[in-house]
Amino acid sequence: MSGDSRVESLLHLGRFKKFVSVGVVGASIETVVVAVLTTLFGVGAVPAKAVGAELSISTMFLINDRWTFAASGALSFRAVVGRWGKSHLVRAVGLTVGFVVLILLVRIPDFELLIRGVDFWPVVANGIGIGIGMVFNYVAESLYTWQVA
Repeated sequence: MSGDSRVESLLHLGRFKKFVSVGVVGASIETVVVAVLTTLFGVGAVPAKAVGAELSISTMFLINDRWTFAASGALSFRAVVGRWGKSHLVRAVGLTVGFVVLILLVRIPDFELLIRGVDFWPVVANGIGIGIGMVFNYVAESLYTWQVA
């Protein structure tokens, strides 16, 4: 596939909109988990993100496989499991990006986002990391997991 064809495929607006909307679902799942675990149960931001991320990644894979990239992969059990594994590899890198952003932002000295006495900065920092990781994930999922470009 030529470079222009790859770029065209990556810029497929309909697919990108679907990917972003699935990402919103995933980000919502992860954000709720991070918020609940950090604010109600006192779990640290990093372990809370790990739990939220796995729930989010598996949910997003299932939706993307059946909707966003439905025309791009075989439906056999083996093929789906293979894509799930590839997706987890891709998301591991995207997750690393999110973790790095979260860690850097929550380590800003003396910075809090207090709402009624509760620090919501880890939740906001996590959202920033999710956004940055999403761009990486879209490109890598398109090129590697579903090979649409």
